[in-house]
Amino acid sequence: MTSLTVSTAISSGRVRLVDIRQRSLLVAKWRVYWVVAAFTFIAVVAFFRIGWIGLSGDAPESRTMADAMLPPRGEIVDRNGVPLARAFPAYALWYNPKALGDGPALVKSPAEVAAALVRIFPDEDYAKLKARLASGKPQYLRRRIMPEDANRIHALGEPALEFPRENERYYPQGSMAAHVLGYVSTEGHGKLGMEAVFDKQLFDPATRAKPAVLSIDSRVQGALEDELMRAMQLSEAKGAGGIVLDVDTGEVLALASLPSFNPNLIDQQSVPNIFNRVTNQVYELGSVMKPITVAAAIEAGVVTDMARRYPSGAPLQIGGFQIHDSHNYGASLNVPEALIHSSNIVTAQVADQLGGVKLKKTMQELGFDRRPQIELPAGFPIWPRGDWARITTMTVSYGHGVALTPMHLASAYAALVNGGIWRPATLRRLQPNEVPAGKRIWAASTSARMRQLLRMIVSVGTGRKADAPGFRIGGKTGSAEKPGAHGYQRTNLITTFAAAFPMDRPRFVVIAMMDEPKGTVATSGQRTAAWNAAPVIGRVVPRIGPLLGVMPDATRDVDISELAPLVGNGEGE
Repeated sequence: MTSLTVSTAISSGRVRLVDIRQRSLLVAKWRVYWVVAAFTFIAVVAFFRIGWIGLSGDAPESRTMADAMLPPRGEIVDRNGVPLARAFPAYALWYNPKALGDGPALVKSPAEVAAALVRIFPDEDYAKLKARLASGKPQYLRRRIMPEDANRIHALGEPALEFPRENERYYPQGSMAAHVLGYVSTEGHGKLGMEAVFDKQLFDPATRAKPAVLSIDSRVQGALEDELMRAMQLSEAKGAGGIVLDVDTGEVLALASLPSFNPNLIDQQSVPNIFNRVTNQVYELGSVMKPITVAAAIEAGVVTDMARRYPSGAPLQIGGFQIHDSHNYGASLNVPEALIHSSNIVTAQVADQLGGVKLKKTMQELGFDRRPQIELPAGFPIWPRGDWARITTMTVSYGHGVALTPMHLASAYAALVNGGIWRPATLRRLQPNEVPAGKRIWAASTSARMRQLLRMIVSVGTGRKADAPGFRIGGKTGSAEKPGAHGYQRTNLITTFAAAFPMDRPRFVVIAMMDEPKGTVATSGQRTAAWNAAPVIGRVVPRIGPLLGVMPDATRDVDISELAPLVGNGEGE
């Protein structure tokens, strides 16, 4: 073979190798392209499938898995996220007398087992527990027990004592805000309070992942309950109630009714205390109504001169009725003095000039003729129907003849000091865009005048024990005799102090009410609001003010220099 032939053959082999390599590379590239295309297609399909599931909600398996991870009932939290009610898995103590078949229900005697259980649960009644064990009936012996208690019971060696796992509702703050929260029935649904209001949201798997947020501030709630309980003990009162309300939004930051109950343990002893004194019960609230009457008279142009004097030296005779004051404050009083001394006689004269039609209209605009607007069950007011007689107008003006809830009063005082706008109260935390516009009751100028008058009542009048340095508190006392089967009971009072702070720029209304306080050593033998309800305000405001962004400032106050020369110091309620 010639060298040319050999050279040609070698060149031809190299060409074929290059061609084979090129084809192999091309095939490899196409394979990569197909793999990439396949993955891209799968990713696109998955993406659109996920999007479709998100829009249509058609994911039963996913929902089932998510539902299993959710608590059986959603949480309730305060406005700052502090848990007030939550669900958790717990043990119960169940008596199963058939656990050993047809043999004896218990290894030991019912008396021995009952004694052992009482050692574990000292609050149990031995005799009742023994009877339940001896009855041979399957039943719950206790609905909520701790794991360590279950271990101690297991060590007794009684197969009939079983520990089924259950989902329980737990209130980590105990009895705090119990009347706001309510409780959950054994069926798992809300009873009373916001547990009932939010029941669907808290129970529905679609919404229970997000907690229900209340307007309540647990710090403020705790302070209010603490001071009301202290006042109850000092005055030996039958009960107490209180509210802290945002005057610009209607949000309730605290609502307390005492004595309270523990929603973790609903039993027969708790039942009487479930009744809410703040929203359910109506009372004749007495002289806290006088500023509302005066504001209506100022708005109507009946009271234009704060220096004008009204006769006050003798009881006011209206037909066969007589209106009198607790003390004789002199021959005459002007409006600031009438509020400072809490004069029924002068307030009745102002109302008489105003007229029943206008006073009734103002009170209707404040919602006094219907249940208070709040999410909780609410009492219906006792309200004079039809046209008001002259004596009705006069007595209503100072808080007699109309019975309201403290919730009515809180909303009215918010309008009295916030510039004249009434808004419904709410226990839901509101976003800024959710605050209702409200309705105007009084002109801003009328509200400004009332802030001056309310501040004077606390600085030099019957509300002096409600004062707290630097917090510029204003408010009004009210002491009303409770009606009974044979007329008014002179020894049983409802005492109230309705306050707002700081009066140079009001932000919060605070109501304190005492039910049947007694004259004790701590209250200098006095039963009126000045001695038991007013001090609650003086103690609670310095506790809650800084928490709510209101710091004491002795350099600021509402300007009362125009009115101060018109009045002197006063005693009374």
